[in-house]
Amino acid sequence: MSSQLFSPFQLGPLGLANRIVVSPMCQYSADDGCATAWHRVHLGQMAQSGAGLLFIEATAVEAIGRITPGCLGLYSEANERALAAVLADVRGFSTMPIAVQLAHAGRKASSARPWDGGQQLALSEGGWAAVAPSAIPHGAHEAPPAALDEAGLARIRQAFVDAAQRAARLGLQAVELHAAHGYLLHEFLSPLANQRDDAYGGSLDNRMRFPLQVFDAVRAALPATVALGVRLSATDWVEGGWDLEQSLRFAAALKQRGCDWIDVSSGGISPLQRIPVGPGYQVPLARAIRQATGLATMAVGLITEAQQAEALVQDGSADLVALARAMLWNPRWPWHAAASLGASVTAPAQYWRSEPRAARGVFTNAHIGQR
Repeated sequence: MSSQLFSPFQLGPLGLANRIVVSPMCQYSADDGCATAWHRVHLGQMAQSGAGLLFIEATAVEAIGRITPGCLGLYSEANERALAAVLADVRGFSTMPIAVQLAHAGRKASSARPWDGGQQLALSEGGWAAVAPSAIPHGAHEAPPAALDEAGLARIRQAFVDAAQRAARLGLQAVELHAAHGYLLHEFLSPLANQRDDAYGGSLDNRMRFPLQVFDAVRAALPATVALGVRLSATDWVEGGWDLEQSLRFAAALKQRGCDWIDVSSGGISPLQRIPVGPGYQVPLARAIRQATGLATMAVGLITEAQQAEALVQDGSADLVALARAMLWNPRWPWHAAASLGASVTAPAQYWRSEPRAARGVFTNAHIGQR
């Protein structure tokens, strides 16, 4: 039986060679939002992995929307130029489609890098004032964010549009809006973070309003040739918070607007979350959204083994498998998965000689000769 994981897939207007996605992974290594030599190395090796699609990390649409001072941005001409230079090098050695995840950290902005503790940075420590739907801090000990007014909402909507247009100019082939992990768009969705009493708070329709407005604005700004999807925390894992039933409503509304996929994650909105972590623990959420809406879905979260990934695509739990930590641990994960599943991947000619005897044929069209 041929491998489903290594079968082609059409993601809206974008054709993928296989179902493996390199998930957006924050590197905390930018300089004022600008990509650096680290991004050239990181994205360069991921682009040689044999996956079907590579995502650039969560990329802030405005400076105060960065999670940390080291987070990547696409809010200035300098950001765009720096990323263009990195992409030019990466594309010189890989034809893998490249996407970007556009994000705003909301009340979880102004944090130290993880290796510096990851806690909220005070203004005196180089931090900045965060914004959110409501003036409710993420943690009880933290400084509260400023509640966004109409002008702030309009500014951020436009910031998403501007960043999306920069992405299109960079030739990126897909854009994902980050509405998960407790960041701004998720904060609007969840009643734990959104306690507004205007048109953007209260009922489910009101809480969905701003994220849907952002989606509509970005879709209108992007060429039809650029795929557009959303990463969603399908549940807060907190009683009284955002849950799967609301996620199904949100996903249905996105489908009506031309959303090409849902990237299904969970959690991140509250320190009170209780997550039942285990292999593939978020896969049932992806399956439920796919079955209810018919939207293409990406499953993510503790998917580490080739047979595990193959099974969830074969049984219809998801259309695509997104890997993050597993790819950091083993940037050649798709090579090894292809070998174990009897499939093949595209690899750079410089590496063709590495093909083990037991995995002959795993590199598509590989041929070498010597005198």
